[in-house]
Amino acid sequence: MNYSTIMKSVEKPGRYSGGEYNQFIKDKEKIKARWAFCFPDSYEIGMSNLGMRILYGALNAQDDIWCERVFTPWVDMQEQMKKYGFPLTAHESKDPLKVFDIVGFTLQYEMSYTNVLNMLKLSDIPLRASERSEDAPIVIGGGPCAYNAEPIADFFDCFSIGEGEEMLVEFTNLYIKMKEEGTYTKKDFLHCAAKTIPGLYVPSFYDVEYKEDGTIKAYTPVYDDIPTKITKRIIGDMDKAFFPKDVVVPYIETVHDRIMLEVYRGCIRGCRFCQAGMIYRPVREKTAEVLNEQARCLYESTGYEEISLTSLSISDYTELESLTTKLLDWTDENMVSLSLPSLRVDSFSKELMDRVSGVRSSSLTFAPEAGTQRLRDVINKNVKEEDLFRAVNVAFEAGKNQVKLYFMMGLPTETYEDIEGIAVLAKKVVEAYYKNPKRNKGRSPQVTVSVSCFIPKPFTPFQWEAQDTKEVFEEKQRFLAEKITDKKIKFAHHDSGTSRIEAVLARGDRKLSKALELACEEGFMFDSWDEFFDYDKWISVFDRCGIDPAFYANRKYSVDEILPWDIIDCGVEKEFFKRECVKAYAEFTTPNCREKCSGCGANKLGGERSCCPMIKK
Repeated sequence: MNYSTIMKSVEKPGRYSGGEYNQFIKDKEKIKARWAFCFPDSYEIGMSNLGMRILYGALNAQDDIWCERVFTPWVDMQEQMKKYGFPLTAHESKDPLKVFDIVGFTLQYEMSYTNVLNMLKLSDIPLRASERSEDAPIVIGGGPCAYNAEPIADFFDCFSIGEGEEMLVEFTNLYIKMKEEGTYTKKDFLHCAAKTIPGLYVPSFYDVEYKEDGTIKAYTPVYDDIPTKITKRIIGDMDKAFFPKDVVVPYIETVHDRIMLEVYRGCIRGCRFCQAGMIYRPVREKTAEVLNEQARCLYESTGYEEISLTSLSISDYTELESLTTKLLDWTDENMVSLSLPSLRVDSFSKELMDRVSGVRSSSLTFAPEAGTQRLRDVINKNVKEEDLFRAVNVAFEAGKNQVKLYFMMGLPTETYEDIEGIAVLAKKVVEAYYKNPKRNKGRSPQVTVSVSCFIPKPFTPFQWEAQDTKEVFEEKQRFLAEKITDKKIKFAHHDSGTSRIEAVLARGDRKLSKALELACEEGFMFDSWDEFFDYDKWISVFDRCGIDPAFYANRKYSVDEILPWDIIDCGVEKEFFKRECVKAYAEFTTPNCREKCSGCGANKLGGERSCCPMIKK
């Protein structure tokens, strides 16, 4: 049976067919290095990822590099592949992954690790880097999870730390150079890359010693000429950063069928639980002129009818009014809508809503994160209750009747009074609707309360904190459900078991590799999907591997111990995280970066267009 015949027997063959508009097809005879860029989840999710769009374009912008896409096949396709002996192939050429020079994985979420290993297994590539032959592809990882790559370090040859547009091209050019010179061996190449390319982490070049209590004693480089700590790469001037002029347009519906316009990187806010807000510092903006040009170019090359302005907090963009004015000059007449995916309650306004047509739906989403002001101060959210009610009243006066509120449960210092505060706040939003004389009187309000479980993440002020146990989370969830009695309030919460495993993988070390390998052997996949995740099976795997998940998830780490991710320099100094943790317990807030510099250290990595006040503009 051939590949095309198999596709007739699976759901959504458009996930595998290829041939989409704007894909890159190159002459293999003119190519010196082939990339398989892997997204460890379904096609619909991977094709919606902005980072993948950017890096796919950046690598293919090089004449002698061909980068192809690879996604995790859905379960029905995997069954057919195993039945008929078909390996995992790249989207464009349909060549198997093991014939590529470089196989790269973007690591966006810890719960995708089993998909990473399963994709290697489907490709007939040995899982462990130490077991791969000299002619096997180089396996490289990147993305936010690479900031603590230790749980999966044994499966990768190397990791790209930080922003990859420039670094991955440098990495590939070095590979081509050594191949052409005849000096290439995998070990020599990785050694040369580790000492000459900033931001490259080769885990096999660092020995890890452990203490008797299971914590890390030391990281020791095996070579004297490689860095003792790997500093992340950043793009200094975002106006000059690569951004694709066209993107692949899928044949089937994906999660984000739209133009995603990256407005800036970083965040000025400093929420103490937020990893993205720390690892992407400092803030670096694009000018409105450049963004408008990029948006128009993508519209003309794709035909998409929606533009999403993406960033960690779009309302903090200093040129937002200028940008929306420029965009509206041509988007309105072309029936192209604008959307803002990340809105803060303290900067949401009627003017903003009126200008951005994509916000004119029936609902809006805000993230107070905590139910009381005390706990919002602990996490440095820097928004007040009156900010929320000003924002929802603007929405209600505009005819909206649905509001979604995001909260987090299990935050440091949390009490049951804080949890009850979530129900109280949601009830007040319902009451605010009825008190608003300009509301749509023909509709009833609907408030959705979505509550996630706190997960202590590396490179945050809360990186040392213990996560609540699964049992405590479930008790708190029951408590909150009992406090929500109004039928106009809908309560949804994250699975406590998934959150616990995520915490283990987020704060883990290299000892977890044997558990991940066993999980792969036993068929674990799509663990970020509720229908596939099985908490009891994960606990069984940990038990058989002699791993106590509580050691990683539910233990309060000492501020003096060496952390698994201390081998990485994310740009923000550890002393800053310590200061912020102390301030959290004192319930003191830290102003955002534009109000006052908090001395986090990110200024040392900044560029000309960084918004860090310590950097001369």
